[in-house]
Amino acid sequence: MSFFRNLMLNLPEIKAPTEKKLGFKEKLKWTLLILVLFYILGLVPLFGLGNNALLQFEYLSIILGAEFGSIMSLGIGPIVTASIVLQLLNGSGLVKFDLTTHEGKQNFQGIQKLLSIGFIVFEAIIYVIMGGLAPGQFYDPTTNQFLAAASPTAVALGGSAILMLKFFLIFQLFLGGIIVMFMDEVTSKWGFGSGISLFIAAGVSKSVLVRALNPLPSPNNPDIAAGAIPALFQSLAAGDPTTAFLMFAAVAATILVFVMAVYAQAMKVEIPLSFGRIRGHGIRWPLSFIYTSNIPVILIAALLANVQLWARLFGGQGASNAITPWVTGPNIVGAIITQKSLFIGSIIWLQALVYALILMGGSVLFSIFWVQTAGMDARSQAKQMMASGLQIPGFRKDQRVLEKLLNRYIGPLTVMGAIAVGLLAALADLSGALGNGTGILLTVMIVYKLYEDIAKQHMYDMNPMMRKFMGGQ
Repeated sequence: MSFFRNLMLNLPEIKAPTEKKLGFKEKLKWTLLILVLFYILGLVPLFGLGNNALLQFEYLSIILGAEFGSIMSLGIGPIVTASIVLQLLNGSGLVKFDLTTHEGKQNFQGIQKLLSIGFIVFEAIIYVIMGGLAPGQFYDPTTNQFLAAASPTAVALGGSAILMLKFFLIFQLFLGGIIVMFMDEVTSKWGFGSGISLFIAAGVSKSVLVRALNPLPSPNNPDIAAGAIPALFQSLAAGDPTTAFLMFAAVAATILVFVMAVYAQAMKVEIPLSFGRIRGHGIRWPLSFIYTSNIPVILIAALLANVQLWARLFGGQGASNAITPWVTGPNIVGAIITQKSLFIGSIIWLQALVYALILMGGSVLFSIFWVQTAGMDARSQAKQMMASGLQIPGFRKDQRVLEKLLNRYIGPLTVMGAIAVGLLAALADLSGALGNGTGILLTVMIVYKLYEDIAKQHMYDMNPMMRKFMGGQ
């Protein structure tokens, strides 16, 4: 056995449950436990942190499931980046995994975990070395105290003290990244959904609640509240229609995004199938219009967030100012209200168009790759249906026939669903919805999918005869 293969097989991991199907209460317990732990860790500050330059990118922390300045500063960034790299390598054929075999799945998961650890180390080093999270104090072993980096003792000790401080910050970031990786694994194996989706939904939900209801004064305008709803009533009372319209538009856009996301998520194509063993009985197998759900948008949104962060860290403010407007959705509605005209400048409309095209194109690309690597292709779905004793009414039981039928649906749904969800995400951002438009869209889809998983699990627990009916044990 090669060293690389041996390393992958011996990586630390969360042990999967021994039961074939975990109960509803057990899954709910672990999901809630991880959610509470995520919020608690987001409040743990990095010890020794001084200047936090990443605070200006606070809106990106929502997509990355991060809390800049805390032990959760990396968030899900390294995990998603590793997934993006692996999706691109596998989809382009540079590295090919046979995910139909147990060994192929093991290799894929092992390499993904190795890449995740690699990106945790890489991003932790970049955040600190490039000044995103700068040291503010260091440990002096001679006095057994932590001293400010600018103190005479630090200056006397020179570079070694600062280097030690930076190493300590990197270690904390690495520790936080590893914790997030294992929390994601716990959720995937013991809870509902995935940790990545759960953390995004948690971060967005907190942001929306704060930005909608916060009664404290806004840092930009101390005369009104920071929350949109209190600010709406305060601006109306003060006779400020422009601010009132801005706040109303933000709240209305948020509600509209919720409605559109739920409607799109509920759209399905149903394929009539029959049970070969039970004559006269059949079901309608649902295929969601947004076939790959929110995964492609999570990947492209995280990629754009990383592009902005790395442009700032590597290229400085100049590179950030050149790139950010084209990978961030401008608030079109807010600009129209502020300028009281549709003629807000051609550049902002061009930026909006480029941003929408990037989201739609990226969603299609990652959607196609995800179908190939997640067992959602026609062959895998046909095999699953055959194992459940299902077949096409009026046709003999043949996997090739079923696969041919599914190909007529899965290909178009993969592309059209990805375009639709990418467009929805772009419109959500351009409308100026509270917090982050893409984040709100993802949260609605995540919560909807979580609701479906919980309902399915609850029904499974309440009806044990369903297992026998569907051919289970």
